[in-house]
Amino acid sequence: MQQNTLEEKIVKKTLVWFAAIAISTSLSGGILPLPAQAVKLSDGKVYFVQPPRLLGASTSQNATRIWGATYYFTLNLPENSGESLQQVTIVQQPSPDQIRFDLKETRAFEGTRHKGTPLNLSNVTEDRTTQTVTIQFDPPITPGKTVTIALSPIYNPDVGGVYLFGITAFPVGENPHGQFLGFGRLQFYDSGRDSSFLFRHNPFWR
Repeated sequence: MQQNTLEEKIVKKTLVWFAAIAISTSLSGGILPLPAQAVKLSDGKVYFVQPPRLLGASTSQNATRIWGATYYFTLNLPENSGESLQQVTIVQQPSPDQIRFDLKETRAFEGTRHKGTPLNLSNVTEDRTTQTVTIQFDPPITPGKTVTIALSPIYNPDVGGVYLFGITAFPVGENPHGQFLGFGRLQFYDSGRDSSFLFRHNPFWR
């Protein structure tokens, strides 16, 4: 236990050191020689050297009770990440209404929301208890790429407001360390419509 704790502290200091050097060399116009492999502890836990960045989140429809919308979450995996991106989890935070997703419509593509090459997904699952959607890439996303994940809600929430989604990225490995990237923020506005009545009273959606 103590050994693992010490190793984790060393890993964190190492990652901070690399990040500091990267910023310094970037500002000075220098080139940073980077390690070819991710940081790995003796217990097999794998870390990104430089974690992905959450670039943004958006929705194609921001009115409440609307169906057919798509939620986009865009990430960038730096060249110096040290490892490919294997998996991403998206967790809805406590909100006025719980959003359910049509998992079979989940897509991912290289680039931003408006363009990109489709990417293959090996598995998409949802834990409704924790409101977590897990997306796995096959093959993993290689360093230096930007990727957008598109989730399809069955319909937008009934209640307007700000909805936050926690994004965590996992590198390739049997025991990867999940790196929390931040929150994707979506804003919904009251549409003044009650188009959700049909869905709420249809047993197919329960």
